Amino acid sequence: MREVIRRDLVKDVLSMLAALQLYELAFQEPFLEATARFYNIRAGQLINSTDIPDYLAKVEGFLYEEAERCEVYLQPDTRKALLSRVEARTLKQHIAAILERGFGSMMKEQRVDDLRRLYLLFARVGEHEALRKAWLTDIKERGKAMVADEQKDRTLIEELLQYRRGLLAILEQSFAKNERFEAALRDAFEFFVNTRKNRPAELVAKFIDKVLRSGNKTMTDEEMEDHLDQALILFRCISGKDVFEAFYKKDLAKRLLLGKSASIDAERSMISKLKAECGTQFTTKLEAMFKDIELSVELNNVFRASAAFREASVDMYVHVLAEACWPTYPKMEITLPEEASRAQALFAQQYLEKHKTRRLVFQHSLGHCVLKCNLPTGLREADVSVFQATVLMLYNTQDRLPFAAIAQTTKIEPTELKRTLQSLTAVKLLLQAPERPAGACEEGDLFTLNLDFRPKHYRIKINQVQIKETPEENAATNKQVLEDRQYYVDSIIVRTMKARRTLPHNELVNEVFGGLRFPVNRSEIKKRIESLLDRQYISRDPK
Repeated sequence: MREVIRRDLVKDVLSMLAALQLYELAFQEPFLEATARFYNIRAGQLINSTDIPDYLAKVEGFLYEEAERCEVYLQPDTRKALLSRVEARTLKQHIAAILERGFGSMMKEQRVDDLRRLYLLFARVGEHEALRKAWLTDIKERGKAMVADEQKDRTLIEELLQYRRGLLAILEQSFAKNERFEAALRDAFEFFVNTRKNRPAELVAKFIDKVLRSGNKTMTDEEMEDHLDQALILFRCISGKDVFEAFYKKDLAKRLLLGKSASIDAERSMISKLKAECGTQFTTKLEAMFKDIELSVELNNVFRASAAFREASVDMYVHVLAEACWPTYPKMEITLPEEASRAQALFAQQYLEKHKTRRLVFQHSLGHCVLKCNLPTGLREADVSVFQATVLMLYNTQDRLPFAAIAQTTKIEPTELKRTLQSLTAVKLLLQAPERPAGACEEGDLFTLNLDFRPKHYRIKINQVQIKETPEENAATNKQVLEDRQYYVDSIIVRTMKARRTLPHNELVNEVFGGLRFPVNRSEIKKRIESLLDRQYISRDPK
């Protein structure tokens, strides 16, 4: 039970001591020592018996009570000394315990009010730097755990953006937008985003692909721009931007060639954002892809107005692309149906007559078409890939075909043919005998046209197999990035040696490090130097 005192009487007595110049010696010094002893004991008891947020609330109450005491009956000169002793005993000597036992849980639960109280109290004892380090460490540890969890790859980018929004709320509401805390937030993200090598860069590219794809019907233009801006924040943290570029370019190519882009304006806006971040060199090939699409419209308009188009029995549209600006696609052999093969030859003939010095190579892996199907259940249109259409056209003359016969007639590579047949059996347009696990095919398997196929809609979309990325495509993209990095390192080494003529080994390695735009180990640079020595691009000084 607290003892009630006569404040007016105490004030009069202390005023009398001050008038007699006995205040400091007779009262203030003993009072401050007693206060320090009291709070030393009290703080020790509380910090071990209560959780940290409650402890901080009590400390705030102690400081308020002591400040009020100074206002009511103590002399003004006592205030600073009194509060500094309370702060020292309740805060300063318990900094490590407060941060170790309480900061992590407050961050995890986003206890904005408690964190604001912590920030203000630490400001009183000059311990913002300790709080900043704890903030930095906590973000690094939580972020690293999120990035390392491969099970959450599908939602990683969304979770990281949500995590960052929570941190920004704490920064604004609890830490008064302190610039040093904001810089620590950036540093922490740059650290943990790059702890898993190339994967985060790939996932950021795929997140942007999901936002820009036409299947995304839930966003307004403003929401789409906001999502792109948010993704760009994570993009800034990525050290291996060449990995992002490779996957972004591959996904952009699919959106443009398959007509799956939600908005060309949004696509161009994203290119502009990347250009502002990384410069013209980063987006030159991306911008060239859009130019190829525009030029293809003109070329196809010319073809459609010609006699060759009227001679062709199918309505064909060809994207004419500059090979250097687009992702590398493996050459896939295929024997097209006669009608499509004739139309392709007519287009090639007309194009090469006007561009005699050019070479035209047809790539069918991202080709797609609309196939009219006269089924027993009625007329339907199937949105299919060129490979799917080639297989389905075989069923104009036969209802059943073995896998080996389909492979021999179409000349489609076996792995790609299995994917194609899997997509057709998945929608029950073809029936497989005997039934096997998804994607499993053998030469003796029989594929039958399902005459009872009853789709709900007039147009059937089956070509989603083209949009999905296969493990082989992913591995090929990563392999290409690795090869491009080796070429880039080689070019920097040769360029440096041409300029400097002679350099000690360690200086050359340091020069190369300064010119790189992606992370690499010193051992990798040494390997590239050895490779150039073996190929005699550079040589060791005999001296």
